Amino acid sequence: MLRTTLAHRRFAPFVLLLLGLLSAAVGQTALAVGAADVAKALDSITAEELKRHVEVLADDTLEGRQAGSRGGAAAANYLAKTFEAGGLAPAGDGQSYFHGFNGNCRNILGLLEGSDPALKREVVVIGAHYDHVGYGRAGNSFGPIGYIHNGADDNASGTAAVLEMIDAVKRLPAPPKRSLLFALWDAEEDGLLGSRHWVARPTVPLDRLVFYFNLDMVGRLRNDRIEIYGSRTLAGIRRVVVEENRDAKLMIDFDWRIKADSDHYTFSSQGIPFLMVHTGLHENYHRPSDDAHLIQADGMQRIARLVLQTALRLADSDTVGKYRMHARGETAYHQQLLEQSQLPQQPRFGLPWQKEPGEKLQIVLLAPTPGSPAEAAGVQSGDRLLAYDGAPIEDEQRFRIQLFAARGVKKFLVQRQGRAEPLEISIEPRSTPIRVGIMWREDPAEPRTVLLTQVVSGSAADVAGLQVTDRVYGVGDHGFNGSEEFSKLINSLPSPLAMLVERQGRLSLVKVDVLSADVAAP
Repeated sequence: MLRTTLAHRRFAPFVLLLLGLLSAAVGQTALAVGAADVAKALDSITAEELKRHVEVLADDTLEGRQAGSRGGAAAANYLAKTFEAGGLAPAGDGQSYFHGFNGNCRNILGLLEGSDPALKREVVVIGAHYDHVGYGRAGNSFGPIGYIHNGADDNASGTAAVLEMIDAVKRLPAPPKRSLLFALWDAEEDGLLGSRHWVARPTVPLDRLVFYFNLDMVGRLRNDRIEIYGSRTLAGIRRVVVEENRDAKLMIDFDWRIKADSDHYTFSSQGIPFLMVHTGLHENYHRPSDDAHLIQADGMQRIARLVLQTALRLADSDTVGKYRMHARGETAYHQQLLEQSQLPQQPRFGLPWQKEPGEKLQIVLLAPTPGSPAEAAGVQSGDRLLAYDGAPIEDEQRFRIQLFAARGVKKFLVQRQGRAEPLEISIEPRSTPIRVGIMWREDPAEPRTVLLTQVVSGSAADVAGLQVTDRVYGVGDHGFNGSEEFSKLINSLPSPLAMLVERQGRLSLVKVDVLSADVAAP
């Protein structure tokens, strides 16, 4: 991975019911490659083979794979032979796998032609840089310099993942509809020179490229978490990644930033949507200690399979959308604005309480919220609540949900200190009833989803475990187009509402137990 400012760098079955509900920008009908065949191909991506490739590329004999060096040339020869063994057609200069520049520097490119007579013209690119910094020098090493920097994670790991993907696709009975271009870039560490040179003198016309996948430093998976950049560059691609993540179950940090820190930037600058996958920086980054024995090969396997699944889905889609130009101006600040919580509503009753100790539920009301309906009705601190709407209160959680969903005047039977007989107090709640207890926003980069921006404490949604920044993909077996359709679904479908929810890249089914469907507000 290219070093910019060293001191400041940081880079189930129920689900299957809804996986056909794709985003508006990425369509899909019949697949050129069946799911069973894809599963077999993915099984061929093994931790053992990934580790073997890393060990070859990060061996001392390659002297850190500096661009243009003898070690870099030896690495390029190994990679080209692997491309040939994978059955790829040469896609470099002069019917070779090599694309030379700057003297002895060489990119390696191979093409798997698509199976659809029309769509094979379109190309999905899967790439990584294979060079590193050699013996290190001031400006590209954290030191000590003068020792071999093997770059096992940076970026033998990404290169190995690409090699294993090539081996996997050759096992498919037929290629996907679109063509796949596999590219390994040289001189990334010198300023993205290899990918920039290829874009300036492409061996495949740039107008044929529909998407670019970049793998840079994917060998140090920690706590199941990966970083993905570029999910804002194509409307709906985040959802595709999340749906394909159902097997890998990785936690995904979708980062909005687009930085010139790896080869994805070259393609983004050309208006080609991309995803860049990364497992994060570490104490061995750009140091001689970035060695093969530290690689987390099982994590690399999960990542490589996820990327290939996503790439094959795009390659088989009927349509792939265009680059979202707004993505270039979206920053962490804009992400914070979109995801920030909305202010909670005023309490409907203004009726706080506490439970008294004991096996039987006993609720004692506290001082009502100033200006609330409960205060206006004369509720006093210390009133002991005996019944709500003519029935005893046996479950505090359900009682809360009843208050949220209440419509019209409700009667509270209380025992007040100093009175012999219970007192009935009538209270009409303010605002519309709350059936679920959520608020949300739409995200222009993710059509057909909603982003939760408030989960009302104690509501049905809160009890079910929904959280702010969760994204809802479907309700029951229904998808939706926009906020209005989503609102209709959650207010009309019977309980429980089965919501397909994404949280940090993982899908789960959240069942929300709500009250009767005649309550109108969400």
